[in-house]
Amino acid sequence: MAAVSADQNRAGSLPGPRRAVILLGPPGSGKGTQAQRIAQRYQLPHLSTGDMFRDNIRRDTELGRKAMPLMERGDLVPDEIVLRMVEDRIAHPDCNNGFIFDGFPRTLAQAENLERICRRQKFGFSVVLYLAVRPDLLMRRLTGRRICKLGGHIYNIYDRPPKREGICDEDGSELIQRPDDAEAVIRERLVAYEAQTRPLVEYYRARGLLAAVDGNDGADPITASIMKILDGAETLK
Repeated sequence: MAAVSADQNRAGSLPGPRRAVILLGPPGSGKGTQAQRIAQRYQLPHLSTGDMFRDNIRRDTELGRKAMPLMERGDLVPDEIVLRMVEDRIAHPDCNNGFIFDGFPRTLAQAENLERICRRQKFGFSVVLYLAVRPDLLMRRLTGRRICKLGGHIYNIYDRPPKREGICDEDGSELIQRPDDAEAVIRERLVAYEAQTRPLVEYYRARGLLAAVDGNDGADPITASIMKILDGAETLK
């Protein structure tokens, strides 16, 4: 991963009222990396529905007890449970100034319900960042990705290769390709994204909440573009 400049790394607060920052983009667009940087820059929690599931199961909540057997079978957790977990999570004090989601919402129904939840919780309008990336670059990023078995360090055999082929620079462990980074699987993931999640782009664009970001560049220029958008967020709507 490219280094973050001192200016990009400085702590601050998101302008305007507290709000949700939502990152949209296909697999391989860099949503996770950019969400982490936004969280650090603006001191906002980076939320994940997977973390919410695990937390509710660990605490043995009613929602956790409902979700656990579904997750164990590999079934999708119904929106009713997911959205109740989301509403509970964003009511926590660490979300007082806003929060960041990447990978959620995934469908129009989830987006509409998340908007209602945010209104109930007195959040301002969402800022939706769409990372647009060429299909050929997405394929290069995903098929070239390798992860070390020990520490989870990430490489790319095309753009950020290790010093020794197949070996992690940090801990010397073996680098592996995840099954879902195989080309055939990636094509299926991109088709699913286009069918289910891409309509969210048009939904948020029609509502005047979408800011498109050129995701074809390196991580640092993308971060700089995002910070410029977010620093002017109070003027977006």
